[in-house]
Amino acid sequence: MIRYALTCADGHRFESWFQSAAAFDTLLSGGHVTCAVCGNGAVSKALMAPNVATDRPGADPAPPERTQSAPTLSAPAHPAEQALADLRKRIEEKSDYVGLRFVQEARDMHAGLSPARPIHGEARADEALRLIEDGIPVAPLPFLPSRKTN
Repeated sequence: MIRYALTCADGHRFESWFQSAAAFDTLLSGGHVTCAVCGNGAVSKALMAPNVATDRPGADPAPPERTQSAPTLSAPAHPAEQALADLRKRIEEKSDYVGLRFVQEARDMHAGLSPARPIHGEARADEALRLIEDGIPVAPLPFLPSRKTN
């Protein structure tokens, strides 16, 4: 595995891991590498310091310095990412996750068969379209359920 510091044509900087240098080149030439912030496909490698391992015992190299230009993947790199994280947290705190029962739960609430409450869950596109056509208000969420993410 190899980690690259990358930058897009709009100046966003981010890091990503690849199986090898050749894998990066193949993915880049196929248009499969895009900016993690804006989705721009014009991505190139940014300058980064190498991480060299030694065989000398007790010679722990100093950890590489983190610059402001290459944020870690665990922290939001852009205000939009933070806004999405805040939205996810609020939805998960204030609604019930009903999973694959979403369509039936929404129909039951609309028909008055179960008490109205905020819910979120999963539905296929055709099922969501039928809910809308039947006058049942639903909206897609801009993220996967926590249970389906790493």
